[in-house]
Amino acid sequence: MDWTRSRSEKLYEQACTIMPGGVNSPVRSFKGMGTAPAFIKSGRGAYLIDEDGHDYVDYICSWGPLLHGHCHPSIRSALENQLSRGWTYGAPTEAEIHLAELVRNMMPCMQMMRMVNSGTEATMSAIRLARGVTKRKKIIKFNGCYHGHGDSLLVQMGSGGLTFGEPNSPGVLADLAQHTLVAEYNDLEQVENLFREYRTDIAGIILEPIPGNMGLLFPQSGFLEGLRSLCDEYGSLLIFDEVMTGFRVAQGGACEVYGVEPDLVCLGKVIGGGLPVGAYGGKRELMQEISPIGGVYQAGTLSGNPLAMVAGFETLKRLQEIKPWKQFNDYMSELAAGFKNAASRANIDLQFNSMGSMFGFFFHPGPVTTKLEVDKCDFLRFKHFFVGMLEKGIYLAPSQYEAGFLSTVHGSEELSRTINSIESCMETLDS
Repeated sequence: MDWTRSRSEKLYEQACTIMPGGVNSPVRSFKGMGTAPAFIKSGRGAYLIDEDGHDYVDYICSWGPLLHGHCHPSIRSALENQLSRGWTYGAPTEAEIHLAELVRNMMPCMQMMRMVNSGTEATMSAIRLARGVTKRKKIIKFNGCYHGHGDSLLVQMGSGGLTFGEPNSPGVLADLAQHTLVAEYNDLEQVENLFREYRTDIAGIILEPIPGNMGLLFPQSGFLEGLRSLCDEYGSLLIFDEVMTGFRVAQGGACEVYGVEPDLVCLGKVIGGGLPVGAYGGKRELMQEISPIGGVYQAGTLSGNPLAMVAGFETLKRLQEIKPWKQFNDYMSELAAGFKNAASRANIDLQFNSMGSMFGFFFHPGPVTTKLEVDKCDFLRFKHFFVGMLEKGIYLAPSQYEAGFLSTVHGSEELSRTINSIESCMETLDS
């Protein structure tokens, strides 16, 4: 099949004249992958179709929210029904209550919550709440964990590891970044040292309990439990950013997997079924500090948008009904075997991680548990593999730092096509 993407390339050239990098979110540009992005015309089930008519097995799923694939009939029907009655009111709706109650049922630590419009809004608001409740300034985040583009969170590891965060984007003020302390993920000793040094000024810790912005990594034994204990000891709040992992690694997210209850949880993606949405919530006594009943202000004109609420409700309701976890595990086992067997035959070092409907792979000889280890992976090999898979109609995340996603409509046909493509691409890398 001819995988020339002439129309996509022309559209990309046009887009670059009116949008920075030709895109509305940086990773979509495929920058560093050596190819123009495919411009998508439509999606159906487990597939994307680009403007040149090529179809791709989609392992991005709109970066996570499409748990049931593209244009699922029940979700589309709910949207069409709501659309006929209006798409925004700027007023409360029953749909908001239904979705919030379903989220609480599936993730009980979300005793009370506030809907917002994005994961970035959710993390920004949760941090403001933590600072407002504790009357403290500093937060701890982890190297490689991404929490959106809020100023307090766009910081990187400073020299020596145990230091103030340094801005990693122009426009982020050093005076603001100094209130964000950065530690290495999975290094509990660093966090203990930070608490000893700033014991009276740490409002909370925010992290992806299972990072999906470093490929896909897992917390080492005792790490999350240790963070919970430190927050309890020093009167700080523990915030889990489950924008990516919520309802994907397990029905109750990482909270369920590891049995560690945070004070606040940030959600997004899945709970809107693919529409712009986010949420933050947790212990009732904390959430009652939010305006209008408390003094911590946060607002949003389109928060709780009825289209997002009905799409999210249908998405989570179907997840409860079909309980796809065995299906995900079986698919992941075969996908992992496909990656590892092909890599072994090509004499290529490869690591494959997965949990629930999320996965990540690394061209690296040993386990990958920290951002520093991800940085040592073979990025050039990843680039060549990504382009080869794209040309064979397999749509993977265009970055070693991004996780991949399954949907409930990925099946044997998609798996067979993917494994065949992996085998072919690995052979070309062995040179």
